[in-house]
Amino acid sequence: MRFAAAGACLTTKHSQSRRARVCARQISLPPESIPSMSTPIEKMRNIAIIAHVDHGKTTLVDELLKQSGTFRENEKTAERMMDSNDLEKERGITILAKTTSVEWKDYRINIVDTPGHADFGGEVERILQMVDGAIVLVDAAEGPMPQTKFVVSKALKVGLRPIVAVNKIDKPERRPDEVINEVFDLFANLDASDDQLDFPILYGSAKQGWMNTEYENQTENMDSLFQMVVDHVPVPKVEEGPFRFLATTISSDPFLGRILTGRVSSGTIKPNQSIKVLNRDGELVEQTRVSKVLAFRGLDRVPVDEAQAGDIVSLAGTTKANVADTFCDPSVSEPIEAQPIDPPTISMTFRVNDSPLAGTEGTKVTSRMIWDRLLKEAEGNVALKVERATDAEAFTVSGRGELQLAVLIETMRREGFELGVSRPQVVMQEGPNGEKLEPIEEVVIDVDDEHSGVVVQKLSERKADMLDMRPSGVGRTRMIFHAPTRGLIGYQGELLSDTRGTAIMNRVFHEYAPHKGKIQGRHTGVLIAMEQGEAVAFALWNLEDRGPMMIHPGNKVYGGMIVGEHNRDNDLEVNVLKGKKLSNVRASGTDEAVRLTPPLQMTLERSLAYIADDELVEVTPESIRLRKVHLDPHERKRAAKSANA
Repeated sequence: MRFAAAGACLTTKHSQSRRARVCARQISLPPESIPSMSTPIEKMRNIAIIAHVDHGKTTLVDELLKQSGTFRENEKTAERMMDSNDLEKERGITILAKTTSVEWKDYRINIVDTPGHADFGGEVERILQMVDGAIVLVDAAEGPMPQTKFVVSKALKVGLRPIVAVNKIDKPERRPDEVINEVFDLFANLDASDDQLDFPILYGSAKQGWMNTEYENQTENMDSLFQMVVDHVPVPKVEEGPFRFLATTISSDPFLGRILTGRVSSGTIKPNQSIKVLNRDGELVEQTRVSKVLAFRGLDRVPVDEAQAGDIVSLAGTTKANVADTFCDPSVSEPIEAQPIDPPTISMTFRVNDSPLAGTEGTKVTSRMIWDRLLKEAEGNVALKVERATDAEAFTVSGRGELQLAVLIETMRREGFELGVSRPQVVMQEGPNGEKLEPIEEVVIDVDDEHSGVVVQKLSERKADMLDMRPSGVGRTRMIFHAPTRGLIGYQGELLSDTRGTAIMNRVFHEYAPHKGKIQGRHTGVLIAMEQGEAVAFALWNLEDRGPMMIHPGNKVYGGMIVGEHNRDNDLEVNVLKGKKLSNVRASGTDEAVRLTPPLQMTLERSLAYIADDELVEVTPESIRLRKVHLDPHERKRAAKSANA
């Protein structure tokens, strides 16, 4: 009996360790669990990195990971390791806030890489509640930009003391002293306190892997930055009392389910500990047990036996908990105050693809699948709002900007969805006296001097007010406007055309203001296909005088699909299937190959900006097509009459 029991005990231990190894492997974790979070609280620092798009945040984090010894010397590392999402790598932007952890000397530094684009700012506001300090990274030539202003304003509001790092100091057009003055002015305009205005400064190049307090003296490493973080960022604030934790980001795992990341405010948490989850109003969401406590070690999430107050960890084991909820001991009744999220400013209608080519390229085509996917997205992205539209087959999705919604559409497209998407509409609000308010954005445009006139003219047509115009480097002008969001929809492409690709536009939400009246839409009509079939080169060649095409020969078309842009302001139905009339007489010179002008390249963002209110973008895994909402010409006429009535 004794031997049998011993055998059973051995088997149990063996199966448990094997199960732990398998589970660890399934969630990409090392098989051994770290005993506990052994770093004392005074040796811990939590920081966020704030910067404008493309000022070098993710590159800086990569360098900190390398220099802190997170990787073995022979370990192969990718560029921009923190940008793990395919779309992030392709576009060179950070969409989701990421957390990592490095050890320097005997300090543990938790680092959060935040999105620099205001469209993903819903992430930023929550992230800042996890950290105690921030590195504000600015380009040595460009200086602080609107998105820097957006995130910095949030950071100063929650009381973070910034460290300013001037990056890309190796640029020939660098102007570090002016940039520091601009940063100071920005902080002062954002009502920074005296402590926040007395910020330490570093200069360097994340790409070359160095930072120093003087830009003339190039060092070999990032030690000055690490030392500055240790000296300047306060020790995490810890409250007395039982366990409390504010969830700031959410992710899912096929084996662990929902994983919520945040900072432990007080107490400690262990696996299998009973907790309850409260929402922002203090109402009970669920009572559960924590199945796993995961800490950040470099780029990995590692299971630990205990997490203490002040550390940033991920918790698994909940089924209903969401972002901004408080995880706490069963004895706690007060939730942690969560930062409110700015309201969405842009909405689009996502509908089931009902074109004649529906279901031929994608696998997920039903309204149920689209609704479930949108709900899943809204769970983890609190800046996104999803509602059912009046039409049973359509859903209204509201977000912070065109880019955020375009990224969602592109992600769904890659997952096999087929959708019909409407033109972006701005989300209006009602003022205290019942007046209509619309979102206004601050727009900063850097452009060559010769093109500044056309920019001012076009933005004036779009109801923008100019605030400032000043030189920005040799032969460049910087202009600052306040413009209604609806006037900026589709302007990016037009700006690049007007300035021959030399302009840089940055924009950020400013405020809601009274409606500015009607804005002129697209000036041209479109060419609409009459029949279903494959486009013929001869027909496209004959139609080139009518306007530029959007399709290639051999592309599938259907009645009501937009195949080109009309030179005039009205829509025109055309036959793109008409082949060359053949006869049995040979004629010299008539059988030459048809030479076509290359068609317009209609990317997803360009298509969304291009369409009018009576048009849709048909998005499938293989194609992006433009079409009319009503495919039948008689229905189109009736709808146009009722709209004008």
